[in-house]
Amino acid sequence: MNSTNRALLGREAKDLPISDEEVVQRVRAGETGLFEVVMRRYNQRLYRVARAILRNDAEVEDVIQQAYVNAYVHLEQFENRATFSTWLTKIAVYDALARARRRGRFDETDTIDQGDDETMDALKSQELDPERQAFVGELRTLLESAIEALPGHYRAVFVMREVEGMSTAETAECLAITEDTAKTRLHRARMLLREDLYQRAGVVSGATFPFGDPRCSRVVAAVFERIEAITQSLPTPN
Repeated sequence: MNSTNRALLGREAKDLPISDEEVVQRVRAGETGLFEVVMRRYNQRLYRVARAILRNDAEVEDVIQQAYVNAYVHLEQFENRATFSTWLTKIAVYDALARARRRGRFDETDTIDQGDDETMDALKSQELDPERQAFVGELRTLLESAIEALPGHYRAVFVMREVEGMSTAETAECLAITEDTAKTRLHRARMLLREDLYQRAGVVSGATFPFGDPRCSRVVAAVFERIEAITQSLPTPN
């Protein structure tokens, strides 16, 4: 890959009138630079989903970058059995969950036996730090704080369904759970966020956990550097 074939499209890349499947096909054919299109399209989604699991921005960015690198390296394994966006999201979720499990930070169990009162008490007991108190009047900050306080298995489903707008089927497939479990977890997440907060914030939930243009460009550039290193390490065809 040469320097003229990487990260040249800019933030408008995500709006190009080209399908994900066509991007994949053309990248496979050698137009490596077009991979930026899917990165620009899905940086926000991967960030939100990975952050719902890990809640650590630095680690989340690494998950995003590695997800793109893994997808690029294994593009030949994408067979249109699911949408490209679902396939890509599953790659990021798998890595994020693996990291969270290693650190004991993600509880995947369905806490039916514990009851939701116990979880609600835990939510109420969490005090906002001074920085968040300063912005307590802002609805987005309140919503983000409430979402972050959810148990991991509820939080991941809520972010995928309500923040990112993924379908129940996509969410279930990415998390390797049944659709009924996904529906149950979403219902409980809504309850734990309290009905009044959800009603006020739900209409603008798409604005939460933004992944701005500078960070998006940084991820794109970093992924291309990693892809270039991989490409240069491959044996030269005879």
